[in-house]
Amino acid sequence: MKKFKLKKYNIILFTFIILTYLELIFRILTKNSIFNISFMYVFLYNIFLSCLISFLVTWASNKLNKILYYIILGIISFVFSLQLCIYKMFGFYFELSLLGATDQVASFAGDGFKLIIENILGVILLFLPLTLLLILNKKIIIRKAEWKTNIIKFVSLVVIFIIFLLTLNINNKDINSAKNLYYDVNNNELNIKKFGVLNSFRIDIKRQIFGFDEKINIVSPGDFEDDNNNDEKPEKTYEYNNLDIDFELLINNENNSTIKMMHEYFNNETGTLQNEYTKYFEGKNLILFMAESFNEIAVRKDLTPTLYKLVNSGFKFNNFYTPTISSTIGGEFQELTGLVAASGFLSPWKSGENYYPFGIATSFKNLGYNTFAYHNHTYTFQSRNKYLASLGFDNFLGCKNGFEKRINCNQWPESDVEMINTTFEDYANSEKPFFTYYVTVSGHGDYGFNYSAMSRKHKDEVKDLNYSEKPLAYLAAQIELDQALELLINKLEEAGILEDTVIALVGDHYPYYLSLDEVNEIASYEKDGTVEINRSNFILWNSEMDTIEIDKVGSQIDVLPTIYNLFGVQYDSRLIIGKDILSTEPGLAIFGNSSWVSDKGTYFSSSNKFVAKDEEVSDDYIKYMNNVVSNKIIMSKYIMTNDYYRKVLGK
Repeated sequence: MKKFKLKKYNIILFTFIILTYLELIFRILTKNSIFNISFMYVFLYNIFLSCLISFLVTWASNKLNKILYYIILGIISFVFSLQLCIYKMFGFYFELSLLGATDQVASFAGDGFKLIIENILGVILLFLPLTLLLILNKKIIIRKAEWKTNIIKFVSLVVIFIIFLLTLNINNKDINSAKNLYYDVNNNELNIKKFGVLNSFRIDIKRQIFGFDEKINIVSPGDFEDDNNNDEKPEKTYEYNNLDIDFELLINNENNSTIKMMHEYFNNETGTLQNEYTKYFEGKNLILFMAESFNEIAVRKDLTPTLYKLVNSGFKFNNFYTPTISSTIGGEFQELTGLVAASGFLSPWKSGENYYPFGIATSFKNLGYNTFAYHNHTYTFQSRNKYLASLGFDNFLGCKNGFEKRINCNQWPESDVEMINTTFEDYANSEKPFFTYYVTVSGHGDYGFNYSAMSRKHKDEVKDLNYSEKPLAYLAAQIELDQALELLINKLEEAGILEDTVIALVGDHYPYYLSLDEVNEIASYEKDGTVEINRSNFILWNSEMDTIEIDKVGSQIDVLPTIYNLFGVQYDSRLIIGKDILSTEPGLAIFGNSSWVSDKGTYFSSSNKFVAKDEEVSDDYIKYMNNVVSNKIIMSKYIMTNDYYRKVLGK
């Protein structure tokens, strides 16, 4: 058998075939579209990268050239495999900003072997070219190229990249067009779908090293006033939930262009009006939950009757979403700040050094409340102790800072029932109104009766259901949350304070340890993997109130301003990206890839498709809403990375 010589320009073609194969396999495995305009960008970049790799690996001896070539292909195969495994499990792609969540990454790494096993076919296919090269190693020769050949390669690199940049002008009007994604918008998922895995990874590295300022196109809130369903005028004139901030003065005195642009953006916002529900819960106690992996598929009258009762009474939100962005830390960030968990937010959030004048514990302390916070897992995980302190919680209790003396912290996951049972007396006899925040963990994956202590605990309660093991184990784990809520309500009633207490609960993300097929196995309708898989419930309940149904769209970022309006907290509704769901502001839920749901329908960013709810809307409305969504994502990031609240209200 003759030796296979990768000489002159053959190595370019050979590498291009490998890169194109990897991209095709990746798109098939992740069910991304293949034959559309995006593959033109992938095609051009693969030519560019093939020339670059050929340029790099033809300067030395055959042995050194091959070693370098194999290393490069190994790194490339690893990047594809990493993105595949992360996406298959968590529903989003890896980007370097996630490294700011070191605890989260370490947690993911702990599941690394399992991730590989579950996606072993895909990993094998993605490492297949490198494996074959290593098997045929002795038959392959990569000779040193002549200097004239490398000059031609270098010129080719420049020409191909210029052609790539020129093609970005094709269909460049849309906010998520290739040109805008490349120059003005940071959206890792759309970058992967538009440019491919390797080019998007290069873009991510470049932006992390050199920074990246996203483009803001300020739009007037009144541009589509007729589309906002605000035809009915309230009988009473209400004030805005705004503070007295002189943005004009701030604009005139600001030299930093980014901060000045932010001042202009918020000066252009009107904020939300107070309404008939303003101070509806004034003076009452509040117990707020962030419930691990809670989703509407866990709400069943037969298995979780307490959850069923709370979801279907009190304020009943019929169109609520918990967009999964960066896992648990993203969900908690959205719930407690009212900001979108945009890329790049993790480090400033986790440091606990940013200023939060509207921090939820601080706000309730200002109303004269005693505040408490509990988590039945490690208190330092994701630096929760730091960012909760920045929000005003100064007595946060979790495992390893005292909670292990009360509950069993040596099982996984820990018990929500134990957490309620051992903490209730801390606040039940409070001389002042109290605000208590619980972060639950019993519903955490992975879901299996051999893995989850809470699934095993409630196995008998689901044994007669005709589902596969993982959905059964998920439902069993959520029974623990249900029983914890039942215990809490009973204790509140026994203490005589149930009628004076509000219970609020929202999930951090959908149960991504379940596949889409497994979610749909127990869902009441067929869900897609971008929007409807994130449809969930927001519990906001008091035993004395009538049921009030709310059809407006809402999401995690709306929880904070909604609670603030109900309890009479003074805040500036312009400076919180989420909005009071009970206000006249149109409903909106924003997802990690810039897809969105409004009261008028659903927009899928990856396909640039809008599905109307009742009646068709204009293209101008979709364009307007895309600008609104983009601005809200960017502003959320800039508020964090620039410590913006300190600049506006720090003094």
